[in-house]
Amino acid sequence: MNTTRRTWLASLALGVATLKATAGGMTGIIDTHTHFYDPTRPQGVPWPGKTDAVLYRKVLPAEYRKLAEPLGITGTVVVEASPWVEDNQWLLDLAKDEPFLVGVVGNLAPTDQDFAKNLERFSKNAKFRGIRIGHDTLKKALQEPAVLQNLGLLAERDLALDINGGPDLLLSIAPLAEKLPKLRIVINHMANQQVDGKAPPEAYRKNLKAAAQANVWCKLSAWVDATRKRGAAPDDLNFYRPVVDAVWDAFGAEKLLFGTNWPVSDLYAKVAVPVELAKKYLAEKGEKATTSVSRTNAIKAYGLKL
Repeated sequence: MNTTRRTWLASLALGVATLKATAGGMTGIIDTHTHFYDPTRPQGVPWPGKTDAVLYRKVLPAEYRKLAEPLGITGTVVVEASPWVEDNQWLLDLAKDEPFLVGVVGNLAPTDQDFAKNLERFSKNAKFRGIRIGHDTLKKALQEPAVLQNLGLLAERDLALDINGGPDLLLSIAPLAEKLPKLRIVINHMANQQVDGKAPPEAYRKNLKAAAQANVWCKLSAWVDATRKRGAAPDDLNFYRPVVDAVWDAFGAEKLLFGTNWPVSDLYAKVAVPVELAKKYLAEKGEKATTSVSRTNAIKAYGLKL
């Protein structure tokens, strides 16, 4: 056998071995929850505060990409935490030259009179994939027809609605899903149930299942944040399992999305910790479930144009 053929066969064998090694794991992961911002801008930032020694610094995609790619993450959906309207454009400008940033969840208040105009403006950009609101705004939407109508505009533009809040948020999800059945709704951070190694309240389990409507997804995100153990979040999967199992039982493999909540997660543990926790948990669920939660569901929930 000549040297060229021997080299080719060796390369082929290596490629096959690599495929086998990665077939059952999380590869091509889309992290559906990160934040980027720059306090050094002339206008500064409304969040985080200057007293936050960990978060108050320039946080941009290039930094996260260096951390995330070795972990198997190939793209991220960034969620805008700033209420300043023009910061939506700031994120879209970042995304323009950064293919790693696959989608932007903006911050527009559906209670504002200019909501429809601003939504029309930003939704012209293919990477603008929705907005995020809090539980208080959701409650207003359920009580005020004009606010609900504004949320309906998201569905008309094939956009998603992220909602953040505590466990009581879950009680408001089904009513919204029923009123706007064409709107894709994404619950953030497992509804921020505290993780303490113990079984979550039975009400949490019940409300998760009630919230798991046909047009609702839930993020397996903010793993380490949920421990509320600053700088000391455990890396033992069993500590998280009771809460994650409850979320899994309610939503299943087709309606869960993976997210880190970086850089906020750095307050509790390095980003590798939540990624590895998710990898271990999903490995138990099988290859198909792993692919769905780590990538496919994000594409569906946000209508990502990859």
